[in-house]
Amino acid sequence: MIDTGDTAWMLMATALVLMMTPALGLFYAGLVRSKNTLNTFMMSIAALGVATICWAFVGYSIAFSGGEGGFIGNLDLAFLNGVGYEPRDGTAIPELLFMAFQGSFCILTAALVSGAVVERIRFGPYLIFIALWSTLVYPVMAHWAFGGGFLATAGTLDFAGGISVEMASGFSALAAALLIGARKDYGRQALLPHNSVFVLLGAGLLWFGWFGFNGGS
Repeated sequence: MIDTGDTAWMLMATALVLMMTPALGLFYAGLVRSKNTLNTFMMSIAALGVATICWAFVGYSIAFSGGEGGFIGNLDLAFLNGVGYEPRDGTAIPELLFMAFQGSFCILTAALVSGAVVERIRFGPYLIFIALWSTLVYPVMAHWAFGGGFLATAGTLDFAGGISVEMASGFSALAAALLIGARKDYGRQALLPHNSVFVLLGAGLLWFGWFGFNGGS
């Protein structure tokens, strides 16, 4: 049975987490040189579009379908098949809302990875990377902890995304940074942040967004 209070709070929590993605764009954009501001900000905004589509088409199904204790889900819920206004087992909110809230995690995590490759990757290849990553990497790790995978059945409680968000983005960012290498001007000139106001504003909005991120979890 759907609980209207829970549903109202989860709508707010989802909105707060979605706000964190453009906030992250502001934070990153302030830390790069002025000539790369637009590209850096658009990397985060692009994650909103690309990761949302990948999550709705395939990612949600990989993360939240399949049996207990598995490594990866299946495609039973692909293209949101059977995902509607009825509550998901163990929840009191519409499954569509549950899907949207979990999708906001995927979006933010994809945007987090961009911080490791700003000023070093073209926009087109980045979009391809985000599409593949949002389909093949994040949903699998989300299944482990959130979707009844082997970590969940082992007793792991991941309330704030320590595994599927922080570990997934952190190790992916490290791999991307090592693969691409240093920026062209690294070691030859100072690569200083150009806008401390963007950094402060982005950090403040991220801080506020955590109330939805952790509270919704």
